[in-house]
Order: sequence, then C-alpha cells, then structure tokens
Amino acid sequence: MTRTIAVTGSASGIGRALAASLRERGDEVIGVDLQDAEVCADLSAPEGRARAVREVLDRAGGALDAVVACAGLSGVAVGTVTVNFFGVTAILEGLRPALARAERPRAAAVASISATQPADPEVVRACLDGDEPRAVALAERAVERGQGRLLYPSSKSALARWLRARAVSPEWAGCGIPLNAVAPGVVLTPMSAPLFEDETMREVMDRAVPMPLNGYAEPEVVAGALRWLVSPDNSHMAGQIVFVDGGAEATLRGPDVY
Repeated sequence: MTRTIAVTGSASGIGRALAASLRERGDEVIGVDLQDAEVCADLSAPEGRARAVREVLDRAGGALDAVVACAGLSGVAVGTVTVNFFGVTAILEGLRPALARAERPRAAAVASISATQPADPEVVRACLDGDEPRAVALAERAVERGQGRLLYPSSKSALARWLRARAVSPEWAGCGIPLNAVAPGVVLTPMSAPLFEDETMREVMDRAVPMPLNGYAEPEVVAGALRWLVSPDNSHMAGQIVFVDGGAEATLRGPDVY
C-alpha cells in the first residue's frame, strides 16, 4: 500500500537518505527544504513554517500517513533554536490534523545525543513555553557572551522534552498517532563535514561523542531507524528517544540512568 509521507530536510543528510529509501519502497514523499524539494520553505521563520504546512496539505489532499521532521541546523547561530525547536514543533503540530485523518498515522523527529549534554536552561524554558521572541533574544545573548555552543544542545533538549510530553497527550496518543524521535551520534552529513576537516575539532568531537560500536554513522543508518518508527509495524511506541549513536549515550551516562 502506497503511503503519503512528508519529510522535512529532504534535500540533504538524513532527510535525503530517508526520502530516497521511502520512495524506493513505493511511498509518495513530499519533501520540504529550502530548495530542491517538492515544497520549498524556510522553517526558521513563522511565515515559512505556515507556508510549508499549507503546501504539504495541498499536495497531500488533506491527509497524511506520516510526518518526519529531519530539518535542522548545527553551530552557534540563533537558527539552531528557531529551526531545531520551533520549526520542528510547528511542522508536527501543523500537520497533526492531517495525520489524524489517516488509518495508521505515524510521526517522528530527529533529536540528538547532544540533548544529554550541558544546555542553557533559560533557552530551554523559553522554547517549552512557546515563547520564540524570548528564546531568540536569549540565544542572541548567549552568542554575544561566547556561549553559542550551548544553543544546539539546548534546542535538542527542548525538543526531546516537548516530544515526550506531547506524545502521550490526547492530541497524539489519544488520537492513535505514535510520536517518537531518533537521537543520532555523529553522522557523516554535509552539515558535519567541516568538523572532520579540522583535526582538533575531530578530537573534541570524539571525546564528546564516543561511539564504540562501528564509529561514525552514515545517514542511511539513522534513516533506517526513522523508517521503522513511522512504519505501520510501530503501533505502541510513544514518546521514545531512540539513540542511534554507536553506544555514545550508554558510554557517557552509564548504567545508573536506570
């Protein structure tokens, strides 16, 4: 059975690998990205998110079998907050009614191993409060005082916390929509490529994200986990953050988490 699935960030990295895999299996994919996608939109701004939701709904005819939010940014810019949190949550919430019309709807997002690392608690709180202007202002201040490195983990921490709360709500679990996320370690994508070109940064990265099982991951590895999360086979997982990280989370946090 052909399913209609929206994938943000479909032009590169994990999103591109996932879109290709789904199409190979006969699914109809509505890709969303800045360019080279069925829907071209900027998810860093409210207008772009609204446009993306509107155009995806038009193409899907008002009903979607699955949504996968892969679009994201790394680095120390404010965009890590506006895209990684507000862009993702706006897409998921905006397309949720279309999912509710499907027979076996599914949704997933891309979190990160970085959500286990130090974050800016004020930025995280502003995100969870849905206060984008405050989150942006706080992010700008963090950059000004030389703490922009905290923005990426802050955005991913906020996303994980939002997802775990929303996944078990009446609007998601109550409507039969499994909502989960993957949390990759280091993935070999265009976004991470500059890190591998700097030996010092690579050593820092290896210390921060140790991956004893098979090392760095290709985007297809993470895409495979996402593909299962939004498959009809996944009927009972809700609010789970699945670490696809070569053992990084278990190494860093150890067995006492449980």
